[in-house]
Amino acid sequence: MSLTYPVATDHQLARLLQIGMVLEEVVEARAHKHRETLDAEELDPETADLLDEAAEESETHRKRLESLVDELDAEPVAYDEIETLVAARYESDTDFDGVLYDQLCNEETAYKFYDDLITAIEGSDVEFSIDRERLLSVLREIRADEKEGAEQVTELMEERE
Repeated sequence: MSLTYPVATDHQLARLLQIGMVLEEVVEARAHKHRETLDAEELDPETADLLDEAAEESETHRKRLESLVDELDAEPVAYDEIETLVAARYESDTDFDGVLYDQLCNEETAYKFYDDLITAIEGSDVEFSIDRERLLSVLREIRADEKEGAEQVTELMEERE
Protein backbone atom coordinates (compact mmCIF):
# COMPACT_ATOMS: atom_id res chain seq x y z
CA MET A 1 0.00 0.00 0.00
CA SER A 2 1.55 3.25 -1.11
CA LEU A 3 0.82 6.78 -0.03
CA THR A 4 2.34 8.18 -3.20
CA TYR A 5 -1.05 7.92 -4.97
CA PRO A 6 -4.40 9.45 -4.06
CA VAL A 7 -6.64 7.31 -1.85
CA ALA A 8 -9.19 5.68 -4.16
CA THR A 9 -11.70 3.76 -2.00
CA ASP A 10 -13.19 3.50 1.46
CA HIS A 11 -11.47 0.12 1.80
CA GLN A 12 -8.07 1.64 1.04
CA LEU A 13 -8.75 4.53 3.44
CA ALA A 14 -9.79 2.09 6.18
CA ARG A 15 -6.61 0.11 5.68
CA LEU A 16 -4.46 3.25 5.87
CA LEU A 17 -6.23 4.40 9.01
CA GLN A 18 -5.65 0.96 10.50
CA ILE A 19 -1.94 1.32 9.73
CA GLY A 20 -2.06 4.56 11.70
CA MET A 21 -3.74 2.71 14.57
CA VAL A 22 -0.97 0.12 14.65
CA LEU A 23 1.71 2.83 14.45
CA GLU A 24 0.12 4.49 17.46
CA GLU A 25 0.01 1.17 19.27
CA VAL A 26 3.72 0.65 18.58
CA VAL A 27 4.56 4.11 19.98
CA GLU A 28 2.40 3.47 23.04
CA ALA A 29 3.94 0.05 23.68
CA ARG A 30 7.50 1.32 23.25
CA ALA A 31 6.91 4.24 25.63
CA HIS A 32 5.51 1.84 28.25
CA LYS A 33 8.43 -0.55 27.71
CA HIS A 34 11.01 2.22 28.18
CA ARG A 35 9.17 3.41 31.27
CA GLU A 36 9.22 -0.07 32.80
CA THR A 37 12.76 -1.12 31.86
CA LEU A 38 14.79 1.99 32.66
CA ASP A 39 16.16 2.39 36.13
CA ALA A 40 15.76 5.58 38.19
CA GLU A 41 19.17 6.87 37.12
CA GLU A 42 18.31 6.62 33.41
CA LEU A 43 14.73 7.79 33.79
CA ASP A 44 14.75 11.37 34.97
CA PRO A 45 11.41 13.11 35.65
CA GLU A 46 11.38 14.97 32.31
CA THR A 47 11.92 11.78 30.31
CA ALA A 48 9.34 9.91 32.41
CA ASP A 49 6.78 12.68 31.77
CA LEU A 50 7.58 12.68 28.06
CA LEU A 51 7.06 8.90 27.84
CA ASP A 52 3.82 9.07 29.81
CA GLU A 53 2.49 11.86 27.58
CA ALA A 54 3.52 9.98 24.43
CA ALA A 55 1.69 6.84 25.57
CA GLU A 56 -1.46 8.76 26.50
CA GLU A 57 -1.41 10.73 23.26
CA SER A 58 -0.94 7.57 21.18
CA GLU A 59 -3.86 5.91 22.93
CA THR A 60 -6.05 8.93 22.16
CA HIS A 61 -4.92 8.97 18.52
CA ARG A 62 -5.58 5.26 18.17
CA LYS A 63 -9.12 5.66 19.51
CA ARG A 64 -9.83 8.60 17.18
CA LEU A 65 -8.60 6.60 14.18
CA GLU A 66 -10.65 3.59 15.26
CA SER A 67 -13.74 5.79 15.38
CA LEU A 68 -13.08 6.96 11.81
CA VAL A 69 -12.64 3.39 10.59
CA ASP A 70 -15.93 2.40 12.26
CA GLU A 71 -17.72 5.12 10.27
CA LEU A 72 -16.40 3.99 6.90
CA ASP A 73 -18.36 1.74 4.61
CA ALA A 74 -15.56 -0.82 4.45
CA GLU A 75 -14.60 -4.10 5.99
CA PRO A 76 -11.59 -3.72 8.25
CA VAL A 77 -8.50 -5.69 7.34
CA ALA A 78 -7.31 -8.38 9.73
CA TYR A 79 -5.09 -6.94 12.45
CA ASP A 80 -2.30 -9.46 11.71
CA GLU A 81 -2.09 -8.25 8.11
CA ILE A 82 -1.86 -4.59 9.15
CA GLU A 83 0.67 -5.34 11.89
CA THR A 84 2.89 -7.07 9.33
CA LEU A 85 2.64 -4.08 6.98
CA VAL A 86 3.61 -1.70 9.77
CA ALA A 87 6.53 -3.83 10.87
CA ALA A 88 7.83 -4.04 7.31
CA ARG A 89 7.39 -0.35 6.39
CA TYR A 90 7.27 1.84 9.44
CA GLU A 91 8.57 0.16 12.56
CA SER A 92 11.98 1.45 13.31
CA ASP A 93 15.07 -0.46 14.28
CA THR A 94 14.94 -0.75 18.05
CA ASP A 95 18.70 -0.40 18.49
CA PHE A 96 18.87 3.32 19.27
CA ASP A 97 21.39 5.23 21.29
CA GLY A 98 18.99 6.12 24.06
CA VAL A 99 15.32 6.40 24.76
CA LEU A 100 15.06 9.95 23.46
CA TYR A 101 16.41 8.99 20.03
CA ASP A 102 13.90 6.16 19.93
CA GLN A 103 11.07 8.49 20.90
CA LEU A 104 12.16 11.05 18.31
CA CYS A 105 12.15 8.39 15.60
CA ASN A 106 8.65 7.28 16.67
CA GLU A 107 7.31 10.85 16.56
CA GLU A 108 8.93 11.62 13.21
CA THR A 109 7.73 8.37 11.65
CA ALA A 110 4.16 9.04 12.77
CA TYR A 111 4.33 12.65 11.57
CA LYS A 112 5.58 11.56 8.14
CA PHE A 113 2.88 8.89 7.87
CA TYR A 114 0.08 11.35 8.68
CA ASP A 115 1.55 14.01 6.41
CA ASP A 116 1.66 11.53 3.52
CA LEU A 117 -1.85 10.26 4.31
CA ILE A 118 -3.29 13.79 4.32
CA THR A 119 -1.59 14.52 0.99
CA ALA A 120 -2.98 11.29 -0.49
CA ILE A 121 -6.51 12.12 0.69
CA GLU A 122 -6.27 15.71 -0.52
CA GLY A 123 -5.10 14.41 -3.92
CA SER A 124 -8.14 12.17 -4.23
CA ASP A 125 -11.40 13.23 -5.82
CA VAL A 126 -13.23 10.19 -4.45
CA GLU A 127 -16.23 10.77 -2.23
CA PHE A 128 -15.75 8.68 0.91
CA SER A 129 -18.56 7.44 3.13
CA ILE A 130 -17.17 9.73 5.84
CA ASP A 131 -17.12 13.52 5.75
CA ARG A 132 -13.86 14.49 4.06
CA GLU A 133 -13.37 17.74 6.01
CA ARG A 134 -13.90 16.03 9.36
CA LEU A 135 -11.53 13.22 8.33
CA LEU A 136 -8.86 15.71 7.30
CA SER A 137 -9.42 17.79 10.41
CA VAL A 138 -8.82 14.78 12.68
CA LEU A 139 -5.73 13.74 10.73
CA ARG A 140 -4.33 17.29 10.75
CA GLU A 141 -4.79 17.49 14.51
CA ILE A 142 -2.98 14.18 14.98
CA ARG A 143 -0.20 15.29 12.63
CA ALA A 144 0.19 18.53 14.62
CA ASP A 145 0.45 16.51 17.85
CA GLU A 146 3.19 14.37 16.29
CA LYS A 147 5.08 17.46 15.12
CA GLU A 148 4.81 18.98 18.59
CA GLY A 149 5.99 15.70 20.13
CA ALA A 150 9.06 15.63 17.88
CA GLU A 151 9.83 19.23 18.81
CA GLN A 152 9.52 18.46 22.53
CA VAL A 153 11.89 15.51 22.25
CA THR A 154 14.35 17.58 20.23
CA GLU A 155 14.28 20.37 22.82
CA LEU A 156 14.91 17.90 25.63
CA MET A 157 17.79 16.35 23.71
CA GLU A 158 19.32 19.78 23.05
CA GLU A 159 19.06 20.67 26.74
CA ARG A 160 21.16 17.63 27.57
CA GLU A 161 23.96 18.30 25.11
